[in-house]
Amino acid sequence: MEEIQKRDIRKLSLSELEEFFLLQGEKKFRAKQVYEWLWNKSLKNFDDMSNISLSTREMLKTHFSINHIHVDLMQHSSDGTIKNAVKLYDEKIVESVLIPTSKRITACVSSQVGCSLDCNFCATARLKRMRNLNPDEIYDQVVAIKEEADTYFQRPLTNIVFMGMGEPLLNYNNVIEAIDKITSPDGLGMAARRITLSTVGIPKMIKKMADDEVKFNLAISLHSAINETRSRLMPINDKSPLEELGESLKYWYQKTKRKVTYEYVIWDGVNDDERHALALAKFCKLIPSKVNIIQYNPIDEGEFRQASQEAVDMYVRVLESQGIIAKVRKSRGQDIDAACGQLANKNEVGDLTK
Repeated sequence: MEEIQKRDIRKLSLSELEEFFLLQGEKKFRAKQVYEWLWNKSLKNFDDMSNISLSTREMLKTHFSINHIHVDLMQHSSDGTIKNAVKLYDEKIVESVLIPTSKRITACVSSQVGCSLDCNFCATARLKRMRNLNPDEIYDQVVAIKEEADTYFQRPLTNIVFMGMGEPLLNYNNVIEAIDKITSPDGLGMAARRITLSTVGIPKMIKKMADDEVKFNLAISLHSAINETRSRLMPINDKSPLEELGESLKYWYQKTKRKVTYEYVIWDGVNDDERHALALAKFCKLIPSKVNIIQYNPIDEGEFRQASQEAVDMYVRVLESQGIIAKVRKSRGQDIDAACGQLANKNEVGDLTK
Protein backbone atom coordinates (compact mmCIF):
# COMPACT_ATOMS: atom_id res chain seq x y z
CA MET A 1 0.00 0.00 0.00
CA GLU A 2 1.38 3.37 -1.04
CA GLU A 3 2.19 5.67 1.87
CA ILE A 4 0.26 8.95 2.01
CA GLN A 5 2.46 12.01 1.46
CA LYS A 6 2.17 13.88 4.73
CA ARG A 7 1.42 17.60 4.66
CA ASP A 8 2.48 20.16 7.24
CA ILE A 9 -0.81 20.63 9.08
CA ARG A 10 -0.02 24.21 10.05
CA LYS A 11 -0.05 25.24 6.41
CA LEU A 12 -3.84 24.74 6.50
CA SER A 13 -6.21 27.54 7.44
CA LEU A 14 -9.05 26.80 9.84
CA SER A 15 -11.53 26.58 6.97
CA GLU A 16 -9.25 24.15 5.09
CA LEU A 17 -8.94 22.03 8.23
CA GLU A 18 -12.74 22.04 8.62
CA GLU A 19 -13.09 20.90 5.01
CA PHE A 20 -10.61 18.07 5.65
CA PHE A 21 -12.54 16.84 8.70
CA LEU A 22 -15.85 16.88 6.82
CA LEU A 23 -14.27 14.85 3.97
CA GLN A 24 -13.13 12.30 6.57
CA GLY A 25 -16.69 12.01 7.89
CA GLU A 26 -15.76 13.81 11.11
CA LYS A 27 -17.57 16.62 12.89
CA LYS A 28 -16.60 20.11 11.72
CA PHE A 29 -15.97 21.40 15.27
CA ARG A 30 -13.03 18.96 15.63
CA ALA A 31 -11.07 21.24 13.29
CA LYS A 32 -11.44 24.14 15.72
CA GLN A 33 -10.20 21.94 18.57
CA VAL A 34 -7.15 20.80 16.60
CA TYR A 35 -6.46 24.35 15.41
CA GLU A 36 -6.47 25.54 19.01
CA TRP A 37 -3.99 22.83 20.00
CA LEU A 38 -1.69 23.77 17.12
CA TRP A 39 -1.65 27.54 17.60
CA ASN A 40 -3.05 28.75 20.91
CA LYS A 41 -1.45 25.89 22.87
CA SER A 42 1.52 25.42 20.51
CA LEU A 43 1.37 21.65 20.73
CA LYS A 44 4.24 19.73 19.17
CA ASN A 45 2.61 16.35 18.58
CA PHE A 46 -0.81 14.84 17.94
CA ASP A 47 -0.67 12.37 20.84
CA ASP A 48 -1.12 15.13 23.42
CA MET A 49 -4.43 16.38 21.98
CA SER A 50 -6.33 15.10 25.00
CA ASN A 51 -9.86 16.01 23.85
CA ILE A 52 -9.43 14.29 20.47
CA SER A 53 -10.22 10.58 20.20
CA LEU A 54 -7.40 8.11 19.68
CA SER A 55 -8.74 7.08 16.25
CA THR A 56 -8.89 10.71 15.11
CA ARG A 57 -5.36 11.35 16.35
CA GLU A 58 -4.12 8.31 14.43
CA MET A 59 -5.91 9.56 11.32
CA LEU A 60 -4.21 12.97 11.70
CA LYS A 61 -0.81 11.29 12.08
CA THR A 62 -1.44 9.37 8.86
CA HIS A 63 -2.12 12.52 6.85
CA PHE A 64 -0.09 15.26 8.53
CA SER A 65 3.13 16.22 10.25
CA ILE A 66 3.83 19.08 12.68
CA ASN A 67 7.10 20.61 11.51
CA HIS A 68 8.03 22.09 14.84
CA ILE A 69 11.31 23.87 15.56
CA HIS A 70 13.78 22.57 18.12
CA VAL A 71 16.03 24.77 20.27
CA ASP A 72 19.21 22.84 19.70
CA LEU A 73 21.71 25.01 21.54
CA MET A 74 21.18 27.71 24.15
CA GLN A 75 23.74 30.24 25.38
CA HIS A 76 23.17 32.23 28.59
CA SER A 77 24.88 35.59 29.03
CA SER A 78 25.82 37.02 32.41
CA ASP A 79 23.44 39.92 31.68
CA GLY A 80 20.49 37.51 31.33
CA THR A 81 20.39 37.45 27.54
CA ILE A 82 19.62 33.99 26.11
CA LYS A 83 20.63 33.10 22.56
CA ASN A 84 19.04 30.12 20.82
CA ALA A 85 20.31 28.13 17.88
CA VAL A 86 17.05 26.92 16.42
CA LYS A 87 17.02 23.77 14.29
CA LEU A 88 14.28 23.64 11.65
CA TYR A 89 12.57 20.52 10.28
CA ASP A 90 15.07 20.37 7.39
CA GLU A 91 18.09 20.61 9.76
CA LYS A 92 18.87 24.23 8.85
CA ILE A 93 19.75 26.65 11.67
CA VAL A 94 18.45 30.10 12.54
CA GLU A 95 18.81 32.19 15.69
CA SER A 96 16.51 33.83 18.19
CA VAL A 97 17.35 35.86 21.28
CA LEU A 98 15.62 36.61 24.57
CA ILE A 99 16.59 40.09 25.81
CA PRO A 100 15.55 40.91 29.39
CA THR A 101 15.46 44.39 30.95
CA SER A 102 13.88 45.58 34.16
CA LYS A 103 10.66 46.58 32.39
CA ARG A 104 10.32 44.17 29.49
CA ILE A 105 11.32 40.87 27.95
CA THR A 106 11.87 41.02 24.22
CA ALA A 107 12.03 38.22 21.67
CA CYS A 108 14.32 38.89 18.73
CA VAL A 109 13.38 36.50 15.91
CA SER A 110 14.64 35.54 12.46
CA SER A 111 12.67 35.63 9.22
CA GLN A 112 15.05 33.87 6.79
CA VAL A 113 17.75 31.21 6.86
CA GLY A 114 20.74 33.42 6.09
CA CYS A 115 20.37 36.65 4.13
CA SER A 116 20.92 37.86 0.56
CA LEU A 117 21.71 41.51 1.26
CA ASP A 118 25.47 41.32 1.95
CA CYS A 119 25.65 44.06 4.57
CA ASN A 120 29.39 44.23 5.23
CA PHE A 121 29.18 44.51 9.01
CA CYS A 122 26.73 41.63 9.54
CA ALA A 123 27.59 38.04 10.48
CA THR A 124 24.38 36.72 8.90
CA ALA A 125 25.49 37.97 5.48
CA ARG A 126 28.27 35.36 5.53
CA LEU A 127 25.67 32.60 5.50
CA LYS A 128 23.91 33.71 2.27
CA ARG A 129 20.16 33.20 1.96
CA MET A 130 19.09 29.55 1.88
CA ARG A 131 15.32 29.92 2.20
CA ASN A 132 12.48 31.89 3.73
CA LEU A 133 11.03 30.81 7.05
CA ASN A 134 7.44 29.61 7.08
CA PRO A 135 4.91 31.45 9.27
CA ASP A 136 4.86 28.59 11.81
CA GLU A 137 8.68 28.63 12.08
CA ILE A 138 8.59 32.34 12.93
CA TYR A 139 5.72 31.77 15.36
CA ASP A 140 7.54 28.89 17.06
CA GLN A 141 10.56 31.09 17.81
CA VAL A 142 8.28 33.46 19.70
CA VAL A 143 6.65 30.60 21.60
CA ALA A 144 10.06 29.17 22.58
CA ILE A 145 11.18 32.54 23.98
CA LYS A 146 7.83 33.00 25.72
CA GLU A 147 8.44 29.66 27.48
CA GLU A 148 12.03 30.66 28.34
CA ALA A 149 10.76 33.95 29.84
CA ASP A 150 8.40 31.95 32.08
CA THR A 151 11.05 29.39 33.00
CA TYR A 152 14.09 31.59 33.65
CA PHE A 153 12.51 34.91 34.66
CA GLN A 154 8.95 34.06 35.80
CA ARG A 155 7.85 37.01 33.70
CA PRO A 156 5.77 37.28 30.52
CA LEU A 157 7.10 38.05 27.08
CA THR A 158 6.26 41.70 26.38
CA ASN A 159 7.80 42.63 23.01
CA ILE A 160 8.86 41.10 19.70
CA VAL A 161 11.41 42.49 17.25
CA PHE A 162 12.12 41.17 13.77
CA MET A 163 15.81 41.95 14.01
CA GLY A 164 17.23 38.44 13.72
CA MET A 165 18.59 36.71 10.66
CA GLY A 166 17.22 37.73 7.28
CA GLU A 167 15.35 40.68 5.77
CA PRO A 168 11.67 40.49 6.81
CA LEU A 169 10.42 42.46 3.80
CA LEU A 170 11.91 39.87 1.44
CA ASN A 171 9.70 37.27 3.14
CA TYR A 172 6.75 39.60 3.41
CA ASN A 173 3.75 37.27 3.11
CA ASN A 174 5.06 34.73 5.62
CA VAL A 175 6.11 37.43 8.10
CA ILE A 176 2.69 39.09 7.90
CA GLU A 177 0.94 35.74 8.33
CA ALA A 178 3.13 34.97 11.38
CA ILE A 179 2.33 38.37 12.92
CA ASP A 180 -1.37 37.78 12.26
CA LYS A 181 -1.10 34.50 14.20
CA ILE A 182 0.93 36.09 17.00
CA THR A 183 -1.64 38.88 17.46
CA SER A 184 -4.74 36.73 16.96
CA PRO A 185 -6.81 35.57 19.96
CA ASP A 186 -6.49 32.10 18.36
CA GLY A 187 -2.70 32.43 18.63
CA LEU A 188 -0.71 34.31 21.26
CA GLY A 189 -3.02 37.33 21.49
CA MET A 190 -0.16 39.86 21.65
CA ALA A 191 -0.79 43.51 20.80
CA ALA A 192 0.58 44.61 17.42
CA ARG A 193 2.00 47.78 19.00
CA ARG A 194 4.44 45.54 20.90
CA ILE A 195 5.92 44.22 17.64
CA THR A 196 8.62 45.99 15.65
CA LEU A 197 9.73 45.01 12.16
CA SER A 198 13.30 46.05 11.36
CA THR A 199 14.29 46.40 7.71
CA VAL A 200 17.23 47.70 5.69
CA GLY A 201 14.62 49.79 3.92
CA ILE A 202 13.05 48.48 0.70
CA PRO A 203 10.96 51.43 -0.55
CA LYS A 204 8.26 49.57 -2.48
CA MET A 205 7.68 47.17 0.42
CA ILE A 206 7.50 50.01 2.96
CA LYS A 207 4.77 51.53 0.78
CA LYS A 208 3.02 48.16 0.60
CA MET A 209 3.04 47.90 4.41
CA ALA A 210 1.47 51.35 4.59
CA ASP A 211 -1.18 50.35 2.03
CA ASP A 212 -1.86 47.15 3.97
CA GLU A 213 -2.45 49.27 7.09
CA VAL A 214 -0.21 47.17 9.32
CA LYS A 215 -0.44 47.98 13.02
CA PHE A 216 3.08 47.06 14.13
CA ASN A 217 6.05 49.44 14.42
CA LEU A 218 8.69 50.10 11.78
CA ALA A 219 12.44 50.39 12.36
CA ILE A 220 15.00 51.17 9.67
CA SER A 221 18.55 49.84 9.82
CA LEU A 222 20.11 53.09 8.59
CA HIS A 223 23.75 53.50 9.79
CA SER A 224 24.43 56.45 7.50
CA ALA A 225 22.41 59.25 5.91
CA ILE A 226 25.11 59.81 3.29
CA ASN A 227 24.67 57.64 0.19
CA GLU A 228 28.36 56.96 -0.39
CA THR A 229 28.91 55.70 3.15
CA ARG A 230 25.65 53.76 3.33
CA SER A 231 26.39 52.00 0.03
CA ARG A 232 29.77 50.95 1.39
CA LEU A 233 28.06 49.46 4.44
CA MET A 234 24.90 48.19 2.76
CA PRO A 235 25.08 47.43 -0.99
CA ILE A 236 21.27 47.58 -1.28
CA ASN A 237 21.62 51.36 -0.99
CA ASP A 238 22.89 51.38 -4.59
CA LYS A 239 19.50 50.07 -5.73
CA SER A 240 17.42 52.02 -3.21
CA PRO A 241 19.30 55.20 -2.30
CA LEU A 242 18.37 57.43 0.61
CA GLU A 243 16.20 59.69 -1.55
CA GLU A 244 13.91 56.76 -2.47
CA LEU A 245 13.92 55.47 1.10
CA GLY A 246 12.97 58.92 2.35
CA GLU A 247 10.05 59.16 -0.09
CA SER A 248 8.72 55.76 1.03
CA LEU A 249 8.98 56.81 4.67
CA LYS A 250 7.01 59.99 3.98
CA TYR A 251 4.35 57.77 2.39
CA TRP A 252 4.43 55.48 5.45
CA TYR A 253 3.85 58.39 7.82
CA GLN A 254 1.18 59.94 5.63
CA LYS A 255 -0.79 56.66 5.67
CA THR A 256 -0.13 55.44 9.23
CA LYS A 257 0.72 58.57 11.25
CA ARG A 258 3.31 56.49 13.11
CA LYS A 259 6.88 57.57 13.66
CA VAL A 260 9.81 55.36 12.69
CA THR A 261 12.90 54.35 14.62
CA TYR A 262 16.30 54.56 12.96
CA GLU A 263 18.83 51.97 14.12
CA TYR A 264 22.29 53.39 13.88
CA VAL A 265 25.72 51.96 14.65
CA ILE A 266 28.69 54.34 14.78
CA TRP A 267 31.95 52.79 13.56
CA ASP A 268 35.46 54.06 14.05
CA GLY A 269 36.67 55.85 10.91
CA VAL A 270 33.47 55.10 8.96
CA ASN A 271 30.67 57.39 10.15
CA ASP A 272 32.01 58.83 13.39
CA ASP A 273 32.38 62.50 12.36
CA GLU A 274 30.12 65.53 12.63
CA ARG A 275 29.30 65.52 8.91
CA HIS A 276 27.58 62.15 9.32
CA ALA A 277 25.81 63.25 12.50
CA LEU A 278 24.42 66.38 10.78
CA ALA A 279 23.30 64.31 7.77
CA LEU A 280 21.44 61.95 10.12
CA ALA A 281 19.75 64.88 11.87
CA LYS A 282 18.58 66.21 8.50
CA PHE A 283 17.22 62.80 7.43
CA CYS A 284 15.39 62.42 10.75
CA LYS A 285 13.39 65.57 9.99
CA LEU A 286 11.69 64.02 6.96
CA ILE A 287 9.05 62.52 9.26
CA PRO A 288 8.65 62.20 13.06
CA SER A 289 11.29 59.75 14.20
CA LYS A 290 13.73 58.73 16.89
CA VAL A 291 17.21 57.22 16.81
CA ASN A 292 18.55 54.19 18.61
CA ILE A 293 22.35 54.36 18.63
CA ILE A 294 23.39 50.74 18.99
CA GLN A 295 26.69 49.48 20.35
CA TYR A 296 28.36 47.20 17.84
CA ASN A 297 28.87 43.50 18.52
CA PRO A 298 32.03 42.84 16.46
CA ILE A 299 32.33 39.82 14.19
CA ASP A 300 35.42 37.66 14.61
CA GLU A 301 38.33 39.31 12.74
CA GLY A 302 35.94 41.82 11.16
CA GLU A 303 37.13 45.15 9.79
CA PHE A 304 34.56 47.23 11.70
CA ARG A 305 35.26 48.58 15.18
CA GLN A 306 33.00 50.34 17.64
CA ALA A 307 33.51 54.13 17.60
CA SER A 308 34.81 56.01 20.63
CA GLN A 309 32.53 57.22 23.42
CA GLU A 310 33.38 60.78 22.33
CA ALA A 311 31.89 60.11 18.89
CA VAL A 312 28.73 58.64 20.44
CA ASP A 313 28.39 61.64 22.74
CA MET A 314 28.86 63.99 19.77
CA TYR A 315 26.03 62.26 17.86
CA VAL A 316 23.67 62.53 20.84
CA ARG A 317 24.56 66.19 21.28
CA VAL A 318 23.97 67.01 17.57
CA LEU A 319 20.67 65.13 17.41
CA GLU A 320 19.27 66.51 20.66
CA SER A 321 20.25 70.06 19.66
CA GLN A 322 17.93 69.60 16.65
CA GLY A 323 15.07 68.26 18.77
CA ILE A 324 15.55 64.60 17.82
CA ILE A 325 15.18 61.89 20.46
CA ALA A 326 18.35 59.77 20.59
CA LYS A 327 18.90 56.81 22.88
CA VAL A 328 22.12 54.86 23.25
CA ARG A 329 21.47 51.12 23.45
CA LYS A 330 24.16 49.12 25.20
CA SER A 331 25.08 45.85 23.59
CA ARG A 332 23.65 42.75 25.21
CA GLY A 333 25.18 39.31 25.49
CA GLN A 334 28.75 40.33 24.79
CA ASP A 335 30.11 37.22 26.52
CA ILE A 336 28.19 34.95 24.13
CA ASP A 337 27.80 34.85 20.32
CA ALA A 338 25.41 37.78 20.42
CA ALA A 339 25.98 39.40 17.03
CA CYS A 340 23.23 38.19 14.74
CA GLY A 341 24.51 35.27 12.67
CA GLN A 342 27.54 34.46 14.83
CA LEU A 343 26.05 31.39 16.46
CA ALA A 344 24.63 30.05 13.20
CA ASN A 345 27.98 30.62 11.49
CA LYS A 346 29.69 28.51 14.13
CA ASN A 347 26.99 25.86 13.88
CA GLU A 348 27.52 25.54 10.14
CA VAL A 349 30.76 23.76 11.02
CA GLY A 350 30.13 22.76 14.64
CA ASP A 351 28.38 19.81 16.17
CA LEU A 352 25.12 21.12 17.62
CA THR A 353 24.49 18.01 19.65
CA LYS A 354 27.39 18.56 22.06
